[in-house]
Amino acid sequence: MQTPPRVLTVAGSDSGGGAGIQADLKTMLALGVHGMSVIAAVTAQNSVGVQGYWELPAEAVRQQFRSVVDDIGVDAIKTGMLASAELVETVAGLLADAEVPVVVDPVGVSKHGDPLLAAEAVDTVRTRLLPVATVVTPNLYEVEQLTGVKVTGESTMREAAEAVLAFGPKWALIKGGHLEGEAADLLFDGRREHWFRAERHDNRHTHGTGCTLASAVASFLAMGNEPPQAVAAAKEYITGAIRGGFPLGAGIGPVDHGWRSRD
Repeated sequence: MQTPPRVLTVAGSDSGGGAGIQADLKTMLALGVHGMSVIAAVTAQNSVGVQGYWELPAEAVRQQFRSVVDDIGVDAIKTGMLASAELVETVAGLLADAEVPVVVDPVGVSKHGDPLLAAEAVDTVRTRLLPVATVVTPNLYEVEQLTGVKVTGESTMREAAEAVLAFGPKWALIKGGHLEGEAADLLFDGRREHWFRAERHDNRHTHGTGCTLASAVASFLAMGNEPPQAVAAAKEYITGAIRGGFPLGAGIGPVDHGWRSRD
């Protein structure tokens, strides 16, 4: 039997199942790759917010990573919630020698506005994590947090991408999901602009959108796609997942990771 592409997520656990490690692994399964995980933090989280989180010791993160990579191997790596400067530094060091695509989702805050990254860790993300990224996938809040650039429309997304690229990643994917109108994202490598557009669905149940998109990009990169093709395929997948988002609990429900099996 042929082994599927292998994708490793280094991120936090979402006890509600809509985002984080849980969303990453669901996405990977839906897209036909083998998902593996390094848990960096554990959250107490549900549809109305994050009630608390606890980061794992750096050595636990390091040993999980080495255990998977040294035996099973990987074809792409995705990072999500890393919580602290120490964990960002640890993970960046592990990724420095990676010879596979790395997708960095610079998670700073939850869907409900709860902080998921210590304030003192932001500079470590800029200087240590972004330089090892093949693709970095910030939303507009994270763009402003990392660069100071406030995106007010599509006309300022190129400026935002340039500001992110200044920290060293190969590609910046600026997600315009928080703007008005159609859902437009810009992928930029300093030379070529690639725009990805989709109909905006009137659905408030969008928990896990960022984790899911980044995991989908990593999955398609693991299959051998170049970043523009990987992002195009991931955009199609996340658009369907948002369309199928469903109510869960008293607050914001998750996107539907398994929408393709139900369409």
